[in-house]
Amino acid sequence: MVFTTIVNFVRARGPDEFWRKRKIFKLAAHFIGRRRNCYSLTIRGVHRSLQHATKGRKLKKRDMSDLWSARVAAGCEQHGISFYSFMESLQRCGILLNKKVLSELATWEPRTFESLARIAREKAQIDGLPDVKNQHLPSGVVTRGMLK
Repeated sequence: MVFTTIVNFVRARGPDEFWRKRKIFKLAAHFIGRRRNCYSLTIRGVHRSLQHATKGRKLKKRDMSDLWSARVAAGCEQHGISFYSFMESLQRCGILLNKKVLSELATWEPRTFESLARIAREKAQIDGLPDVKNQHLPSGVVTRGMLK
């Protein structure tokens, strides 16, 4: 491209501007109204949405960790041992399963989780860890462990 004056050289931004804007507009394709079509509004909205996406990834990890803890704690309560004693006993027994795997076992493999809880309860009683209950169920209550 040949420019006769410096003013025309400064004004011409070339194809780079098109592709740069196109990349931003693609990220804003799901926006509504002028936030989708007007570049000055689009760039602001895209930056904000990318910030929210970054925060959301950390929040998702935290939410999943809380969900796994809740599932394991519910399974432990069902089998008469506290969450802390269960995790500590498994650690002392050399059973190195994380909360995600334990929550999957508690949800989909209740008998396997029951055997882990039994092992942990016995180890906790031997080591004298707190919050280990003898399992006394009230009459008329049916749990998953009884269905064989």
